[in-house]
Amino acid sequence: QQPPLSLQAESQRRRPWPPPPPEQGARPSAGAASRAPPHRRPPPPPPPPPPPASSSAPTAPPSSPPASPTSTGILDGGFLLGSVVMVMEDSDAPHHLLLLRAFMAQGVVHKQPLLFAAPMKEPRSFLGALPAPVASSKEDARQRAMGGGAAGDGRASDEGLRIAWQYRKYFGDERNSNAEHRDNKQEFSHDFDLRKPLERHLLNAQHIECLSTQDVDTLHDLQNRSSAFLSKHQRKEGGNLSAGRIAIQSLCAPQCGYFGKDWDMVSFLRSLKAMVRSSNAVAIITFPYTVLSDSFCKRWQHLADTLLSIKAIPDEDKDLAKLLTGYQDMVGFLHVHKVAQTNSQVPVILEASTFSLKLRKRRSLVLERLNQAPVDGSSGPSSGGSGSCSSSTQGSQLDF
Repeated sequence: QQPPLSLQAESQRRRPWPPPPPEQGARPSAGAASRAPPHRRPPPPPPPPPPPASSSAPTAPPSSPPASPTSTGILDGGFLLGSVVMVMEDSDAPHHLLLLRAFMAQGVVHKQPLLFAAPMKEPRSFLGALPAPVASSKEDARQRAMGGGAAGDGRASDEGLRIAWQYRKYFGDERNSNAEHRDNKQEFSHDFDLRKPLERHLLNAQHIECLSTQDVDTLHDLQNRSSAFLSKHQRKEGGNLSAGRIAIQSLCAPQCGYFGKDWDMVSFLRSLKAMVRSSNAVAIITFPYTVLSDSFCKRWQHLADTLLSIKAIPDEDKDLAKLLTGYQDMVGFLHVHKVAQTNSQVPVILEASTFSLKLRKRRSLVLERLNQAPVDGSSGPSSGGSGSCSSSTQGSQLDF
């Protein structure tokens, strides 16, 4: 018989908890096993904290083709879109115009909008000095083949046409057109022939604007024109393939009416940098730093995203001729002081900071690293004779 409910509740109330450990050798009863406290799971770990903000910023904007193909590798891919490039002129030679002309010609060839300002009465006349691109190797070969056919009896040209027709029969016109289109897309940067000007119909395009800064008292007109120009090339999420170019020659030249208004020029540079940063455009500015004071020259350098300087070399420097290879083709040196890095925390480390300005065959501009000439060892001591390391003429156990 079971005890009354009151006695059963009293016995459960008086039962010690936790129950005493079983005696050694005794097996726990089924009731004790059922009365054992359930196994408690460890508390779940706290949720992990949210990941910290990534140290890597968004991808930097794309680059614009620079002055020449060689400067693409030098400047880590070209001029960064939304950046201001400043070139410190050399008072001894106008070599900065080589970079400026190549930069402007690259935009004209690609039919990119261009705004040019210079301290001259007719800045559009400067467009006549822009060089034409050098013909590619395919075009040269085609011209040579056509020239050879015209000089001969025409068999070479007929043979070339027959071979071209045979290839077209196998590959098809569509595949050839796609291949040519793909080749044209890859040629984003050109070499320019400084002896051959651009075609006139390219210079009369509507997307080329020119402005004179000579005898101008203020920079308001240049600032307004730059603002209107950049408003057409705002950066969009969908991607805007049209890239604008602004080229300003000798911004602080004495010919300008605002010469001496240092704070006005610094204010203009700050405003231009802010406008260019949010657009698909690149601005390149050359300035004669010798006419600025040291303090304002430092301010200009800090406002530049990419800072370059040009230094001319004398015509005949025997010491440099012995030290550097290819000295005969050199016209100056290009110093890279700073490279633009937008949306990035990783500094750009260049392989070299000084490059040579060369005129290849006196017609195309080339930027190359400085290469030391091999040392002529003919005047040194003769390497002939004994190969022994010992200075004594007698044999020794240590000779080898």
